[in-house]
Amino acid sequence: MTAPLRWRVARLVERRVETPSAHTLVLEVPDWPGHVPGQHVDLRLTAEDGYQAARSYSVAGPVVDGTGGPRIEVTVQRVPDGEVSPYLIDTYAEGDPVEVRGPVGGWFVWRPEETAPVLLVGGGSGVVPLMAMIRARRAAGNRAPFRLLYSVRTPDDVIYADELRRRARDDFGLDVAYVYTRQTPPGWRGEPHRIGLADVNSHGWPPDLEPLCYVCGPTGFVETVADLLVGLGHQSRRVKTERFGPTG
Repeated sequence: MTAPLRWRVARLVERRVETPSAHTLVLEVPDWPGHVPGQHVDLRLTAEDGYQAARSYSVAGPVVDGTGGPRIEVTVQRVPDGEVSPYLIDTYAEGDPVEVRGPVGGWFVWRPEETAPVLLVGGGSGVVPLMAMIRARRAAGNRAPFRLLYSVRTPDDVIYADELRRRARDDFGLDVAYVYTRQTPPGWRGEPHRIGLADVNSHGWPPDLEPLCYVCGPTGFVETVADLLVGLGHQSRRVKTERFGPTG
């Protein structure tokens, strides 16, 4: 029988601003048991009056060793009128505690021993667990070909923009493509649009290569992309999806 997950007290050791509304938090978590890319954790805050609020966040990369113990990263997108995300972005300071429980999830995961081609399709902050897979691939020296198709509203909304640009250049076998839904970069060919068949067909893998497909984002986005992939001939069991809602 699997032991129940327990809450651990973590502390913030570093913060990185990814976009005006998304920050990456580096948390030092004593006795962290490890995780695989695609899993997530629960973060819980407790107010002075005892009120508690918890939210789930995808882990953004492999565990690393810190001076005080293992470190994990989560990227938090601000949700208007949210309870947890505004605190984590605006108030939570280095050295402050937060409770962490995990890792959670075993379906939407990629393991470094996999050799099949991989298609990653992310919408907005749905790129976070996909970036964990990209980072884990490089850390493990895995040579499986990866393609990321990333849909965002505007160029300013691209999470991990600099890192993705660098990895597309330096990580052999990684291709990165974008779909902009509201505003395109200067000189971009094409108009803003929602992701469609032409995008998935052009930037994905042919189904006869039997790629592993990971799709993460808002529910409507995920359903659209998953239907497109299956319609193109991809096996539904190789199309793994992760959806998120507006809770924050």
